[in-house]
Amino acid sequence: MSALPEPNPAADPAALDRRPGGRRQPAGSGLWERKKARTRAAMREHAFRLFREQGYDATTVEQIAEAAEVSPSTFFRYFPTKEDVVLQDDMDVLWVDAVRAQPPELSAMAALLGAVHDLFARMTPAEMEHMRESVELTMSVPAIRARTLDELVRMGGVIGQLVGERTKRDPNDMEVRTFAAAVLGIVVVAWLGASGDVEKFLQELERGTALLEAGLRL
Repeated sequence: MSALPEPNPAADPAALDRRPGGRRQPAGSGLWERKKARTRAAMREHAFRLFREQGYDATTVEQIAEAAEVSPSTFFRYFPTKEDVVLQDDMDVLWVDAVRAQPPELSAMAALLGAVHDLFARMTPAEMEHMRESVELTMSVPAIRARTLDELVRMGGVIGQLVGERTKRDPNDMEVRTFAAAVLGIVVVAWLGASGDVEKFLQELERGTALLEAGLRL
């Protein structure tokens, strides 16, 4: 198959902004954004299909790129490693947008939780299944588990930034960083305990955050 080149971003760096997902995107370039999103989605779709058919370890980046009709170099512009095609999706960006859309009078915790509920309410059954596949791969493939630490560090920073925005505090404040780390820890514990059951995850998330707000003491 012929490889399709990735669309080139605007030449002027000043025309770019950085989204919470950590990827640079050209401001005001709707067509470029849609084409990039389709390319990214195609690579993930073909990657997961190949993982199901022949296993994660047996699937190469070259095979994923060929199936998606892009070059391996384009793959690496979207995903730094093969593990990232499992770990990185658009959910965190959508969640960030949902947090920022919460009513301003809500507390930081209420806004974070409200955004989680809103995001899950909008997810399709196919998106839910894709998320479950990601979790299963993360739990069963050592290389993905190892890469997860980097993703957790990144998401801790995202949460800290959102909390800082809502509370008008420096995201680097010890209190903000501690709060963000605690929330991230609750998310991880709730998800692992739920074993992919979304309703149970949301219940455990509510319980864990309530304990935190109550000043959790053992």
